[in-house]
Amino acid sequence: MVGDNTKHANEAVGGDSLRERSPLLPIRHQPDFFVCDVFDAAMKGDTASMEHPIFSLSKKPDMKTRRYENGNSWAEVRPGAKGLATVFDRDVLIYCISQLIGALNANRPVSRTLRLRAHDLLIATNRDTSGRGYLNLREALERLQGTQIATNLTTGGKEIFDLFSLIDRARIVRETRDGRMEEVEIQLSDWVFQAVQAQEVLTLDRRYFQLAKPLERRLYELARKHVGQQTSFKIGLDKLRLKCGSQSTLKEFRRLLQAIIEDDRNHDHMPGYSFELNGDMVEMRSKSGASLRLPGIFISLDPDIHEKARQLAPGWDVHALESEWRDWIVKKGITPHRANAHFLAFCKRRGKYPGFT
Repeated sequence: MVGDNTKHANEAVGGDSLRERSPLLPIRHQPDFFVCDVFDAAMKGDTASMEHPIFSLSKKPDMKTRRYENGNSWAEVRPGAKGLATVFDRDVLIYCISQLIGALNANRPVSRTLRLRAHDLLIATNRDTSGRGYLNLREALERLQGTQIATNLTTGGKEIFDLFSLIDRARIVRETRDGRMEEVEIQLSDWVFQAVQAQEVLTLDRRYFQLAKPLERRLYELARKHVGQQTSFKIGLDKLRLKCGSQSTLKEFRRLLQAIIEDDRNHDHMPGYSFELNGDMVEMRSKSGASLRLPGIFISLDPDIHEKARQLAPGWDVHALESEWRDWIVKKGITPHRANAHFLAFCKRRGKYPGFT
């Protein structure tokens, strides 16, 4: 059975029960007042790993080397002793990237070595906080450090070979008496840290961490990267299979995709984007696109609007605010005729009254 052909965690016995239960994982933790910084941080993913199939879709150890070629350029993703890093292991990188971007937005100095509380990471990414959850985190760190990316770069008539891991090292700084890790020190690779410094990141919907199927997470990443603020993006089925990093046959991949589409029709569980399969073409659509149109014109904001928004809502991630504003418009059924002024008013109110929704 292929790795990405997984059952969702809350699958029930019987057809009627299946239709009633959401494919999403339950929210395991409610925000705690004393860890509000963890829950308020906008979760970010780097665009490079959204674009390329670096992470395995398998929940079992994946020992297969992946090679991708584009003209004379190539890249290989090589597993470590415990296999390739998985889509779920990527949660660790998302958390680290989010913390660094938050610091940059607040004009604080950053370093590619982070010290963090394991419990905070588990809560922020909706992971299990039992003993098994801490063990899974330790194994994720091992796979992230063991997975290597080898690639070539031709510049100035010379070909350069580059080899790096996703994280350079991980160290458990303290453990509680029962053996659970408390503090973890993670040193990101230059490749990941440079993406942070260049702010080549996109805000992720927090429901991403409730997606139970690896393929669902990968589809969301691709839609977030390619659709963005457009209404839709089309891609061939086989090309989508390759971009997902799926090891399934094309026939099996079609079946898996159709199952996710059907689940989303019944439960609307895919965050932000829907998917349609027409023959061998897949269309990714923004779920808010239809409500965010003026007569014939998709709502766009002026290029300098984010700088104005920062002045009205200091300390906030204005890109995350824009995403919230767009979702709020859809929820309230509002069609603003002066989009820039409407967005700035939203930011001003959010800056003054953080609880405003």
